[in-house]
Amino acid sequence: MIINLCPTGMVPTRAMSPQVPLTNAEIAREVDACVPLGVNMVHLHVRDEEGRPHYCKDRYADLIGRIRERHPDLVLCVSCSGRNFGEFEKRSEVLGLDGALRPDMASLTLSSMNFARQASVNAPDLVRRLAETMAERGIRPELEVFDLGMLNMANYLIAKGVLRPPHYVNLILGNLATAQASPAHLAALLAEMPPDAIWCVGGIGGAQLRACAMGVLHGHGVRIGLEDNLYADPERTELATNPGLVRRIVELGRLLGQTPASPSEVRERLGIAPVGPAPAAAPAP
Repeated sequence: MIINLCPTGMVPTRAMSPQVPLTNAEIAREVDACVPLGVNMVHLHVRDEEGRPHYCKDRYADLIGRIRERHPDLVLCVSCSGRNFGEFEKRSEVLGLDGALRPDMASLTLSSMNFARQASVNAPDLVRRLAETMAERGIRPELEVFDLGMLNMANYLIAKGVLRPPHYVNLILGNLATAQASPAHLAALLAEMPPDAIWCVGGIGGAQLRACAMGVLHGHGVRIGLEDNLYADPERTELATNPGLVRRIVELGRLLGQTPASPSEVRERLGIAPVGPAPAAAPAP
């Protein structure tokens, strides 16, 4: 199975949990701790010197360099989120990285939506421009799907030749304004899934474990990490850690007869060419 680690995201802060990695060095250490447990893909966000979300490709270059130096086969996905930055130039800047520092994948949220306290605005023309830029750069889109409308958009872009197979889809369940972590909602999404798509399931907050269980049992894997959920228990009495969340999902997989794929196996399934180790980039400003 695919285990896609999302170690930090754009929302968690140190005030929310001391377990959240914010600097590139901290994120790289989390990846070091989680790869031996079974992580084969990592979804990356970067922060500025104040711990705020950022889009700067130099910061991404530094983080990718740190990780590839130790884990050259690991599949690395960067965020092109519109949650904090709306302009195409900012959201696409990271797609300009070259050579061993070029990301394997980049997130593509397929339409606008509301989170509990914030909107994520993804205009149709901007979604298409991001997808076209990823195709030009040889970067595989990580299709972020929160509801049926996003799958409609994916299928439209596939029909237009903008998205090319193999297709990787994250079904992210449990957000207040979109699909929930229930068998009925998952079934509705799967009915519209692009043919032969490789799909994983993640869950927001308390829905994380239920959502990931469905990904282990029915899908090709999971999206897991502190980006989506800060707590180890539904009562929110125990703070989670990235390694702890990964260990739990690997154990669940073992009980259900699933084991983590190797990073090279994931690359082969997604049609992503191997890359050599990258020298560590200069420290981010």
